[in-house]
Amino acid sequence: MPSDTAGSWTPVALSADLPPATVIPAWTPAGSIALWRSQSGRLSASSDRCPHRGMRLSHGFVRGEALSCIYHGWSYSPAGGCIRIPAHPDLVPPETIRVAVQQVEEQGGIIWVAVGESALRPPRLDHLVPIRSLTLNADIAAIEAAAGEKADAGGLIRLADCPWVRVLPTAQIGSTLIHVLIERGRNAADRVTASRIAEALRRRVETSQKDVA
Repeated sequence: MPSDTAGSWTPVALSADLPPATVIPAWTPAGSIALWRSQSGRLSASSDRCPHRGMRLSHGFVRGEALSCIYHGWSYSPAGGCIRIPAHPDLVPPETIRVAVQQVEEQGGIIWVAVGESALRPPRLDHLVPIRSLTLNADIAAIEAAAGEKADAGGLIRLADCPWVRVLPTAQIGSTLIHVLIERGRNAADRVTASRIAEALRRRVETSQKDVA
């Protein structure tokens, strides 16, 4: 569930948004990360800064089973160690050159990252299917108010006027990322409806925030 407590899990993205051989930026309470999937499908969460010149690794590229910095091409394994420096192709990079990595797991189409070592597994949401993600310029309390429901123990917010739709929020700096989910067994038309409902929720929340400001 969303939390800034060490060892807890944060839902950072949907599996559908990260196909093989891609990298995207994501955020956890510990800071920004480069979330990437290797060519074979292995999922990794690395610190978002290359130790060479500080370039964001989320701007880089995935080749095979490594994440490479777009600046000078330094490449890192899923374990975080530097495995290639193109300017010195015959050099075996020292083990001290590495990026921090975080524990990452997929459950039911959602990608979760742990802040610190977690003894627990991510929450199972087998009764729900993820549809899409949206960023709202509001905090979780404002989203709860607009939805008409408080987040439950698992961090899910049920929409009072459409109870088969849930949103799973993750607080970010100045905004909130929400993952939109619907109850398993709904049809394709319901997926479209849920997406539109989420967009309406975003407009409602952001309008209310402007009115307060």
